[in-house]
Parts: sequence; structure tokens; C-alpha cells
Amino acid sequence: MSMASAEAGGTSERRLLASRRTLVAGVVLIVIALVAIGAVIGTSRLSGNGSSTGSTIDNSSSTSLEPVTQGSLTSQTSVSATIDYTGTYTVINQASGTITGVPAAGDVIQQGQTLYEVGGSPVVLLLGSTPAHRDLQVGMSGRDVAELNADLVALDLATPAQLDPSSDYFGTATAMAVERMQANLGVAQTGTIALSQVVFLPTAARITSVTATLGAPAQPGVPVLQATSTTKLVIVQLDAALQAGVKVGDKATITLPDNSTTPGTVSNVGTVATSTGSGAGSGSGETATVEVHIALDDPGATGSLDQAPVQVAITTARVDNALIVPVTALLALAGGGYAVETVDAQGVHHLVPVTLGLFDDGDGLVQVNGAGLSAGQHVVVPAT
Repeated sequence: MSMASAEAGGTSERRLLASRRTLVAGVVLIVIALVAIGAVIGTSRLSGNGSSTGSTIDNSSSTSLEPVTQGSLTSQTSVSATIDYTGTYTVINQASGTITGVPAAGDVIQQGQTLYEVGGSPVVLLLGSTPAHRDLQVGMSGRDVAELNADLVALDLATPAQLDPSSDYFGTATAMAVERMQANLGVAQTGTIALSQVVFLPTAARITSVTATLGAPAQPGVPVLQATSTTKLVIVQLDAALQAGVKVGDKATITLPDNSTTPGTVSNVGTVATSTGSGAGSGSGETATVEVHIALDDPGATGSLDQAPVQVAITTARVDNALIVPVTALLALAGGGYAVETVDAQGVHHLVPVTLGLFDDGDGLVQVNGAGLSAGQHVVVPAT
């Protein structure tokens, strides 16, 4: 049995209803007595309420029957989480002058649009993972030039035939496309890119806060705003004890505040645990967690939700073609192990020892294996 199954088994054992303990003890005593006199145990005939036509087991608990099924079973880890956005970015100013324009928190700035203004001139957002760190002009090459070329083609300022978007060389085709961009922005068409004119970020920017003040001096090297990407994700602070059971690629179901659900996939599992709680340093009240990211299969399903609490069920294991019974059908035997009580078409009850496999705590089901146990049989469970 896997570690996950063993842990789940311990949890499920505690779920066994105390109301059935009388039945378990009675059945075990009868088994011992019949073995001692050479009787065949499996032929004892018990009625649904614990009595039998040949002998009687007094069980005051009412019971019902559930079928043994065969199919797929999953194990899930259910946790609380929060909807957030991927990526956090700090925009550093490189221009000198006076702040003449800033965005508002919540604004989304796309590729080629103005992030803010200094001295009436726009500072433009371009996409790239390498930050702007120098003026760019004809004859230069490098990763920043490759980013610029890709941006110019993406903005339809040059065609791929005119400018190779994968090229890292600043040639005349790049200069001509830069002039077109400058014309659209209403600034001098120099064909060169000054360090103070652009900001490279990996994605479009969703503004979260602005530190620059209109009319204040713009100082190079000073942060002017904070932003995130426009892509949503679900962030889980996962109990570090559960980290080994969750991996990248695991499927998840996110339950939104309106109780609708949407699918997702684990995209990142943190490796560094963080301790939180009132007892930091003393071991009392502390909870060690790792951050887990879940990518939304359909980000639009979350609407305008931001920093909203959600519930997440992460599927951590799966088994196919399993024999499945309700957890409440399990009987803990006095000598250890488990059994289920089956009832055949003639109403004959049999106690069948079983081994346990995967647990689905969400639906209260468990995988079992036992000699003679098959799909379509019925097992006794406490009446609901």
C-alpha cells in the first residue's frame, strides 16, 4: 500500500461508525465458536437487522445495502486558496524631468502602450525578459535588440519579411520600424531607442500601485509603479506535510465563491517551507507551508475575482478498474484488518476479509480487494 493510501486508511478507520461495533464483536465471536466445532462459517444466515434464521446476532443498529462497484477512483487533497495574478514587477524610472502622466491602479497596459510620462514624453511598455539597460542604435546586437525586433514585428511596425523578429541585430530595418513607432507616439523620429524611452516587462502590465506623483521630479533609478501580469492563477499555502503528495501536472478542481467549479492544473510546487502562526520560534501554534500555484484551464471563468478565497481539490492519485465500496461498509476486526459484510441473492450474509487500497475521502469511498468479492454484490452499511 502506498504512503498516501496508508495515511488515508488511518483517517478512514476513525470514521467507522461506533454503532456497528456490537455487530463486529458478535460476528467475530460466532466465527471463533463455529471454527471450534468445525462448522462452515460462510453459511450463517443473517437478516438485514443482524438476526439470522439459523442463529441470532443482536444488533440494534439499522442497516441498508450498497452495491460493490468497479471503476476509477481518485484521491484528493482539499485545501483553501486565493485567486491572484502571476508575476510581480517593479518599474524603475530611467528618465529625468517631471512626472507628467501616471496610470491608475487597476489599469492594464499592453505592448506598445504608454506606462507613464516624463516631461510630456511617453515611456513605452515593450515585452521582454531582459530589462532595458542601454540606449539602442544601429550596429548593436544582443538580447535586448532581439526583444525590440520581436516587439516591432508584433506591433505591425515591420513585416517578418522586412525585419526578422528573431534577429538580435539592430540594422536599418530596425531603425525604420523604430521611426514608425516614434511617429505613432508623437515624438522625434530618431530611429534610436533611448534607455529612458522604454520599459521591458515579460507580459502586459496590470497596475497594482503607483509611487510616482504627478508634478514631482522624475529621478533615474527610482521605482515609479508596481504591476503584475494579466494572467490569473490560484495560490495555495499547502501544509508542508502534504508537499510530497502534490506534484506539477496534478489536476485540480477550483470551487469559486458562487459554488461554481472550474478546472486547473498544478503548475508549481514550492520547495522552501515558511512557518506561520502565533508560536513562531517556540513550535507552538506554528504551521509550515509551501506555496503551490495552480494554473486555471479557463482564466475567464473567474470573472473579475481578485484576491478572492476559493476551495481547491487536488487529485493526487488515481486507480482504474478498482472494486469500490463505501468507507462505512468497512468493519475493523478484533484481530486486526478489515472485512465487509456481503449479502447474496438468497439473503445469506458473508463476512469477507479485505485489503484496502486508495481512499476517496471526498466521496467517502475506498478501494478493496477480497476473495470472492466482485462488482454487483451488495455490502451492509449503516442506514442513513
